Amino acid sequence: MYHGARIAAVVPAYKEEKMIATVISTMPDFVDFIVIVDDCSPDQTSEVVNLIADDRVTLIRHEVNQGVGGAIVTGHKSAMALGADVNVIMAGDAQMDPNHLPALLDKVTRDGYGFAKANRFFAPESFDGMPQYRVFGNIVLSFMTKMASGYWNLFDPQNGYTAVRTEVLKRVPLDRVSRRYSFENDFLIHLNILQVPAIDVPIPAVYADEVSSIRLSKVVPELLNLLGRGFWRRIWYRYVLWSFSPIALLLALGLVLSTIGLSIAIWVCFQIATSVIATAATVMLAALPLMLGTQLLISALQLDIQASPSTPTFAPFE
Repeated sequence: MYHGARIAAVVPAYKEEKMIATVISTMPDFVDFIVIVDDCSPDQTSEVVNLIADDRVTLIRHEVNQGVGGAIVTGHKSAMALGADVNVIMAGDAQMDPNHLPALLDKVTRDGYGFAKANRFFAPESFDGMPQYRVFGNIVLSFMTKMASGYWNLFDPQNGYTAVRTEVLKRVPLDRVSRRYSFENDFLIHLNILQVPAIDVPIPAVYADEVSSIRLSKVVPELLNLLGRGFWRRIWYRYVLWSFSPIALLLALGLVLSTIGLSIAIWVCFQIATSVIATAATVMLAALPLMLGTQLLISALQLDIQASPSTPTFAPFE
């Protein structure tokens, strides 16, 4: 146990026969349950796990590959059934240093947060050695996830080193969370809808020799689609259905006025291109709704940032 809480480590594993034994052997003693989910690996991942004598280990093997998100969901359900109070995600490739696990657990067991997440990019130096296109991609993806999820205080959304309370997981519709590489992004959106306080924890990454199997041509469109739908789902539940908020009104009016202003501005540009002189009234007809719409959107954004659930609300386990 850790500060009075029973801890479960959920380990999604796919083709990890070389590293899975290291993950289990380096698991801290305060971890009560180790749930290994073999996501239909074509190698000897399950056989290696079965050879390890550790009473804490529970092995689950998928007969059909479900993706990292599907493996995590299966692990969460199993850990809750075992009686865990807090679930931690530990990758099967040993790239999540267990020495930093207490930093995550302190946030959810003592400090009142429902969810804590590692952040690899906690300083400008954290990007050193990373290709510029990946730096740019991480920044853009983080900003888009901030907007979609409403967790403006979080960064590095693809970092799967997380800790979450079981009482939070019981409220999340796990069967509706994305099963693939977009799991972390979709999970954040679900947490925000439930207004779960979340926090980043600075934890450096551990990089090994493994080659990523992510196909960007498939993952990027999936992420963009998920973030777009997730944004509107969050707005609907948090600011319209459950409690009507000025944010919804400002957002709707801002989008309408901005669209009208932009449409008129494009029409005016076409008129000018055909040698038609635009009058001051015509220019104002385009500029006024565009300026008003932009101001309303900025106000909605400001209020949404202020509404980010970052204040601890849970009682400590001790």
